[in-house]
Amino acid sequence: MSVEFELAPGRMVGGDHPCFVVAEIGQNHQGDINIAKEMIKKCKEAGADAAKFQKSELNRRFNRAALARAYTSPNAWGPTYGEHKQHLEFSHDQYKELQAYAKQQGIYFFASAMDEKAADFLVDELDVPFVKVASADANNLPYLKHTASKGKPMILSSGMQSMGIMERAVSTVTQNMPGEKRLVVMQCTSTYPLPPADVHLRCINLFKEKFPHAVIGYSGHESGIAISLAAVSLGAKVVERHVTLDKSWKGSDHAASLTFEELKDLCDNIRIVEMALGKPIKEPRPSEQGLFKKLGKSVVAACAIPAGTKLTIDHLSVKAAEPFGIPPDQIYELVGQTVTKAIEEDATIPKEALAA
Repeated sequence: MSVEFELAPGRMVGGDHPCFVVAEIGQNHQGDINIAKEMIKKCKEAGADAAKFQKSELNRRFNRAALARAYTSPNAWGPTYGEHKQHLEFSHDQYKELQAYAKQQGIYFFASAMDEKAADFLVDELDVPFVKVASADANNLPYLKHTASKGKPMILSSGMQSMGIMERAVSTVTQNMPGEKRLVVMQCTSTYPLPPADVHLRCINLFKEKFPHAVIGYSGHESGIAISLAAVSLGAKVVERHVTLDKSWKGSDHAASLTFEELKDLCDNIRIVEMALGKPIKEPRPSEQGLFKKLGKSVVAACAIPAGTKLTIDHLSVKAAEPFGIPPDQIYELVGQTVTKAIEEDATIPKEALAA
């Protein structure tokens, strides 16, 4: 069985456990805590397991020049990049309020820790069940060491990174995480929205091979839900998708996000795919019995067969017959046997008509 562990209290991932669905609100709340709360509630109603945000301590994440540069994008919430980011950043007290609201709604609450101080706040003050490492920090070795040392399960995204970087990132996390190594590695391409040709779902199998002690997942930025469902069919045990109330809103993530109707479709269809994956055991299923009784084939007499006849293949044929008799995979075992009573042409060959 593949690796499994408790990602959040009472919720296992990996193995045969259901796929864990993360609805990433990120900063699609437009800086409005009431919108954020509405989105948390809709995440739960759609069937997601967790609602995710992005937490930064801006002075730790960006240098002064980056915060001071002019920002003239149509998505800007302020004249400088720092003012833009500050508009979208909730305070510590607001995060505590959102966490309490998520608990009230019955959905797990966590965030990407975008820097070490954010990781400190999320783990030490909020005690989130697990921490997400954004793709941009997968090669940030001091950050990975610091965050892993806190001992929380980690979800590590792989956008913009090479296989060599991911191997080093996974090694850094596992070497610095005390106790059980609870790590999810996500196949991800950091393009918004993501063209199908750049998804590369086969990396899920590559990650399963390279990181056998990690749970493997998928973080998608494509349109629609088909690719995310394909990821589940390939074995992704955690799926993360951005969500929005309105794809036309200001912000680069909205166009690559799911509406809550689409999120519900994704959650519902993931459960259908999981049911359909079943077990790697090939045998007749109870649901097939009705059709088998109608169309399943038996060995019948190709001609009238007198009692005492020693059967040859020319005496035998295969048809859907009434009553059902000897299955056709046993036809060659009948050759050379002697019938003890006459059998009419086209009749089922009954077992009791064969000499013991």
